[in-house]
Amino acid sequence: MEKHLSKGDRMFVAAAHGILIASVLLIAFPILNLVSVSLSGANHVYSGAVKLWPMEFQLDAYRYILDSKTFFSAFKVSVLLAAAGSLIGVVLAVFAAYPLSKPHLPGRKWIVLVYVFTMMFSGGIVPQYLLMHSLHLLNTIWAVIFPSVTNVFNLLIMKNFLETLPDEIEEAAKIDGASQLKILFHIMLPLSTPVIATIFLFFAVGFWNDYFNARMYITDQQLMPLQVYLRTVIFEAQNPAGNFALDQNTLKNVAPQSIINATVFLSMLPMVVLYPFLQKYFQRGMVIGSVKG
Repeated sequence: MEKHLSKGDRMFVAAAHGILIASVLLIAFPILNLVSVSLSGANHVYSGAVKLWPMEFQLDAYRYILDSKTFFSAFKVSVLLAAAGSLIGVVLAVFAAYPLSKPHLPGRKWIVLVYVFTMMFSGGIVPQYLLMHSLHLLNTIWAVIFPSVTNVFNLLIMKNFLETLPDEIEEAAKIDGASQLKILFHIMLPLSTPVIATIFLFFAVGFWNDYFNARMYITDQQLMPLQVYLRTVIFEAQNPAGNFALDQNTLKNVAPQSIINATVFLSMLPMVVLYPFLQKYFQRGMVIGSVKG
């Protein structure tokens, strides 16, 4: 096919490939360095000799982390946040987007405008904290879930996708006596698998990486998610008084930076593993859900 491309088109394709390769390298090099440091001996890490390949290969940093009960506690909290928050977020997005996808809905444009307005303006941090306090949600996972569970961007993607589905499908279902809920659950949702998988991935990544809400609303160490644990490791790994301080025997074999890098790698691993399972839906759902205004 490329034989039929003009000279300008071939130059464009070559430039696009060059940009993609450069982008991959820019992303891959820091990750390779991060993993290499986590797998290298302390002396090489201290000297700064480790670049893209481990030196004096060892797994002590990962053993140290996996022996920590606090890590697994934070990991379970993050999994719970990502799973519950994503599920609730998808359900709310579907129930809000379905009626908004109907042109005959009274006040539809104004409702969409209100949603879009909240993307640019919010009540602020202090009112939000006071609201969580008044609802007695501090030191619960709901204080982390509720502020992020309604995402207007994901809602609009879902709404635009539903608008692309043929009206004849719904009309035929109504002729057969199907109610709106039956149409939604038995017809629209099965056809919306790509966009549902897409926004589920968006929610999952958002909740998994959420640090600010957890830091602001949670002080109970048992409810500390992985990102807060990671921050604690970074600040306390070299602090003799810290909860994650390293003893002298550990410091002989493992550099604090190796433990930090190993924690970062383990924190990003679940999302890296999840993405391939949803990738086949991601491109189709994102494109179809964003082409219509």
